[in-house]
Amino acid sequence: MGKKRKTPGINGSSSADIAFMLLIFFLITTSMDTDQGLARRLPPPVPKDQKNDTDVDIKKRNLLVVLVSSTNQVLCGNEVIDVKQLKDKVKEFIDNPYNDANKPEKIEVDVPYFGKTMVTKNHVISLQNDRGTSYQAYIDVQNELAAAYNELRDDISKKKFGKAFMDLNEDEQKAVQQIYPQKISEAEPKNYGGK
Repeated sequence: MGKKRKTPGINGSSSADIAFMLLIFFLITTSMDTDQGLARRLPPPVPKDQKNDTDVDIKKRNLLVVLVSSTNQVLCGNEVIDVKQLKDKVKEFIDNPYNDANKPEKIEVDVPYFGKTMVTKNHVISLQNDRGTSYQAYIDVQNELAAAYNELRDDISKKKFGKAFMDLNEDEQKAVQQIYPQKISEAEPKNYGGK
């Protein structure tokens, strides 16, 4: 009646398998430190309204080079600026409100709803970065460029239609995109210096 139950011994033959499984698990789940440099540099999909004009000869006045250096400094047309200043500089370049000879040339385009309009349709913003550029600095610059186009499109949409660009119908949006076509060219990272 008072029979003692034996505790079964642990089978040690599978511990190597368990250790191996744990090793694989930690290898898969451990994230790599990607703070330094650009881990991957896939350009975003080209928006429907952005034309790929790589074959076109670009006049100097139509090109604005935005470079993010290895120390994350932003150079806009050879001038070092704070990233917060970038949006307004880019807006002025795209719009060329005073028809400045050093900014993009304006060409007359017949735009639906707007009629004959002077547009800087051949402008190009060349976004470049160093291999040492941090991912966050690059994203910050991309966001400022996108904000420049968004604000210009919103302003003209409100003036013409009394509502924001996103609230326009498809035809109205296409018309606004003709006035402010998004043209951002992204170059492969290069070693510009600093590393």
